[in-house]
Amino acid sequence: MAKKTTQDFESTLKELEAIVSHLETGELPLEEALNEFETAVKLVQQGQERLQKAEQRIQILLNKNAQAELSDYE
Repeated sequence: MAKKTTQDFESTLKELEAIVSHLETGELPLEEALNEFETAVKLVQQGQERLQKAEQRIQILLNKNAQAELSDYE
């Protein structure tokens, strides 16, 4: 299911949700389920990388403004 081209975060998340739904049905043969799981792990890693890059960009922008204060997002 994973596309070779880089997707935006929202597309990656939608694809991941579709894979999870597909896996939750329990109707996939073992090999296909493993392939889907592998794809999902790769998508999670891509999503985490995008989020880390976004956080870095935000921190850079906030550091340019000495008045801005960083706080953890919960």
